[in-house]
Amino acid sequence: MSETMSETPPSLDRSALDRSAAARPLPKPGILDITPYRPGKSTAVGIAHPVKLSGNENILGASPRARDAYVEAAGQLNIYPDGRGGVLRDAIARRYDLEPERLVLGCGTDEILHLINQTFLEPGDNIVQGQYAFGAYGIGARACQADVRSAPEPHHRIDVDLLLEQVDARTRLVFITNPANPTGTFTTETELRRLQAALPPSVVLVVDAAYSEFCTDPTFTDGLDLARTAENVIVTHTFSKIHGLAALRVGWAYAPAPLADAIDRIRPPFNVSIPALCAAVAALADEDFQALSLAHVEQWRPWLAQQLGGLGLPATPSAANFVLVRFPSTAGRTAAEAEAFLAARGLIVRGVSNYGLPDHIRITIGLEEHNRAIVEALADFMAR
Repeated sequence: MSETMSETPPSLDRSALDRSAAARPLPKPGILDITPYRPGKSTAVGIAHPVKLSGNENILGASPRARDAYVEAAGQLNIYPDGRGGVLRDAIARRYDLEPERLVLGCGTDEILHLINQTFLEPGDNIVQGQYAFGAYGIGARACQADVRSAPEPHHRIDVDLLLEQVDARTRLVFITNPANPTGTFTTETELRRLQAALPPSVVLVVDAAYSEFCTDPTFTDGLDLARTAENVIVTHTFSKIHGLAALRVGWAYAPAPLADAIDRIRPPFNVSIPALCAAVAALADEDFQALSLAHVEQWRPWLAQQLGGLGLPATPSAANFVLVRFPSTAGRTAAEAEAFLAARGLIVRGVSNYGLPDHIRITIGLEEHNRAIVEALADFMAR
């Protein structure tokens, strides 16, 4: 065999050759190094019907109009949905005064985030995010064999300068959750615009605005106004939170037309079902339910934070529908022990050690009786 014939073909690296010679199919490098996303718990041992306050769902449920639309759509289960989701795209465009051709629909925001990663990342590229970023960003990046860079978040807040320090020639995406999960803090409009202005024009700024409807601070923005004119900003929204449609998995993104076109090219066909499309359109139109959901959070979020603070359990100031609470690190008072104590009383909250916050738990704002039960239980826990 000649030397030329024995050379490794340029298109095959050592990893590819190893996988070709394997005794069984192997995933590509990096996949098995990914830590799977771990959702909040939904069950408690020995409790038949626990109160779930671990998933940041809308405790008031969903709009009655959305439920009616969902039931009515049952008559169309035998047909494929409109692949472009035209009825929902048009409804979103009217509600937010956006161009429908710049919208991308997804099976939840999670799918859109994965599509963004797939569209822009090659092996060796990197994304930049905050220290406590939503886990889906890094999972999607690593699946594309890209690196993940995390900037410190002093006081649980995004620091624009620290984010920018992480950006280099191989950075393709910068992710911001606004307001953030699991911390509940938010990035102001001034900070967001400063971040965008300082980024290289080749870097896409992705603003995940899943909780934006719960923040009414005048300095806040969900990023849509910035995305109208900037050529490198994508804003994502979800119907899972204030609209209460988490089970149906509906999300959307607003992006510059060339970026929306690129993402749409790899979007799976028929990725949003007919019942989901119909329910989302109805939910978007039910502004009374949205106002009720916001008012409930605005009433009980500060109350819960104040009550917990009185127990010696400080809460990070939150602009979302949950609070992040810090526990002592002393035995008998830790966050993990508190989570187990609450679960034994049928109250399921979210431990966030996987976010690098082992001394904290995240509590979704519940109904009045839920919030009072949380405070009563934690008072007993701290008094043990």
